[in-house]
Parts: sequence; structure tokens; C-alpha cells
Amino acid sequence: MSKGFLVSLEGPEGAGKTSVLEALLPILEEKGVEVLTTREPGGVLIGEKIRQVILDPSHTQMDPKTELLLYIASRRQHLVEKVLPALEAGKLVIMDRFIDSSVAYQGFGRGLDIDAIDWLNQFATDGLKPDLTLYFDIEVEEGLARIAANSDREVNRLDLEGLDLHQKVRQGYLSLLDKEGNRIAKIDASLPLEQVVETTKAVLFERMGLAK
Repeated sequence: MSKGFLVSLEGPEGAGKTSVLEALLPILEEKGVEVLTTREPGGVLIGEKIRQVILDPSHTQMDPKTELLLYIASRRQHLVEKVLPALEAGKLVIMDRFIDSSVAYQGFGRGLDIDAIDWLNQFATDGLKPDLTLYFDIEVEEGLARIAANSDREVNRLDLEGLDLHQKVRQGYLSLLDKEGNRIAKIDASLPLEQVVETTKAVLFERMGLAK
């Protein structure tokens, strides 16, 4: 069993996960918490190369099953090369997306079989799940509007998808929340950033047993 604490950040496009994480890091460092932050797909060299293939805007012909398997391959390499060693070293590992993204995007969004995705996740992670998942919830239209207004953000293949897919993805996350409410904590990402950071901090500190 790992000695560290694994947190995943999830949410629809434009939910602001990255901004919240950037604000949280100095707070955690002040507490003396040793933190590793990483992302999916990516995180390690092989994972980042797979990320380039998945998110390349020119790859619009990619089959949904191909997309899923690429995510799973990246997940496995990332886990064994970076995440598991950090957990064994007792670190707090914060991942920008993990297993729930496959269920929400490829399951609910693309319509692939949820049981098959669960099996692939289990296979790739040897059954590892986050100790805590922070789900940043936002109306799809608001999230996409944030992306459109942010000229610094990379435009990837998922940004070219229609509104319908993003709506299905959000419903997928809400379904996971209903199913695994003990692991997944819902954060209202439509609020001002300062409030979102404070709420996130409170949930994280409580789950980790840290003094506020």
C-alpha cells in the first residue's frame, strides 16, 4: 500500500483546475507538505508524446477506441514511472485528470462501454484509485466561454468538439459523483477563484488531516 496521498483534479473544459492548483501549491508548501504535481495525458516523456498524438487538432479522424487506448497507455507509463515512486516516497501527488476522465470523456462523451473502460482502468492502474478526487463543476457554456477568452491556452482537438459532447462529459462526471460520493468532492467552479481556492483548500486539508 502506498505511503503518500493521491489527489486527482477533474472537471469539464474550462473549469479552472490549473488556476486553483497554482494557488494551492504555495499554501501546501507553507504547511511543509511535499507535493508532486503532474498531468494526464503526459507527465513523462512517453506520456507527453502520446499526448501530442491524442490532442493534435489535425487528428480529427481518430476512432474513439483508439483515443481511449492511447489514454490508457499514457496512464500506465505515467503511473509506473512517476506517480507510484512519489507515493512510495510519501509525497502528496496531485494529478490533473486521472481514471475518471476516461469514464466521462470516452464513456459518456464518446458512448463507449463503461464496463470496458473500468476494466482498462483497473488493468492500467492495478486497481489504484485516488484517495480524493476534486471535481470542479461548471456549466458547459461558461467553461467553453472561459477557454475562448483565454488566448494563452493551447487549442487542442477536444476544443473543436461540439457542445453535445461536452454536455455528455459533464453528465458523466455528475453520474460518477452520485456513484462515488465518498471519494469525489464537488467544488462549485463558477464562483470567483478566491472562493474556489478556499473551498478546495478546506476539503483537501480535512481529508488529509491538516490543520487549517
